[in-house]
Amino acid sequence: MGMVMVKCPETGHPIPTGIKTDRESFGRRPVFFSRTRCVICHTDHPWFAREAWVDEPSIRVRHRGAASPS
Repeated sequence: MGMVMVKCPETGHPIPTGIKTDRESFGRRPVFFSRTRCVICHTDHPWFAREAWVDEPSIRVRHRGAASPS
């Protein structure tokens, strides 16, 4: 499981949307529109599902571990 993330248009930093899912399930959802309160600039940002991604820390760790030299 991971967190659906979008980019803050003011700062360019990734922000969490509060939606927890996995990449596969999120990819099967129909396109939708939502708003997220930004934890960085404290503004509501509108976004479409196609602009979002799922950040799954366990996948990041596995990828980093696989890329490191033995």
